[in-house]
Amino acid sequence: MTLKALALNCSLKSDPDDESSTDAMISVLKDAFEQHEVVVTRTIRVASLNIKPGVASDEGEDDDWLTLRNQLLDHDILIFGGPIWMGQVSSVAKRVLERLDAFLGETDDQGRMPSYSMVAVAAIVGNEDGAHFSSAQLFQSLNDVGFTIPAVAACYWVGEAMGSVDFKDLDAVPDKVTQTAAMVAGNAAHLAGLLEQSPYPG
Repeated sequence: MTLKALALNCSLKSDPDDESSTDAMISVLKDAFEQHEVVVTRTIRVASLNIKPGVASDEGEDDDWLTLRNQLLDHDILIFGGPIWMGQVSSVAKRVLERLDAFLGETDDQGRMPSYSMVAVAAIVGNEDGAHFSSAQLFQSLNDVGFTIPAVAACYWVGEAMGSVDFKDLDAVPDKVTQTAAMVAGNAAHLAGLLEQSPYPG
């Protein structure tokens, strides 16, 4: 059984070719997931898409959300990546959470949302405090719309307050980040495998 993961990069940078610390953290997790035979199929730069404001799965003409939603639901694991801005998750990340709210009204006959049996983890970077608050925002919101959060589900790095060093500029990935990524990937892969074999009954 091959499990698949999709990574969303909620950087404020819209150009996928523009180097991002969030991409660097997602890459650390990708390497860790490969050790558990989980394929990270791609990383999507959300800011490069036209994700309209709203809480429906389709907000009309030129809305890219429906395509992204369908790609997401074709996976077992969501890697929700993003930077910390002003001590909290980015506005791009919040836009994704708002659109996921549509799942609340899209339940099946057993009351299960489309995201039931999907596992979600976080990849967070920033140069200020806020990693725990950001993961709390993400995990509560994702759980509300049907995602399952494993034990040790966030891999993060924060630099010196008011500093100028980004995660992507480090000479090497800190050992603690690598160790945490291994735990995140192992727990998420284990949980996703269990849910693949035995989905929630609703």
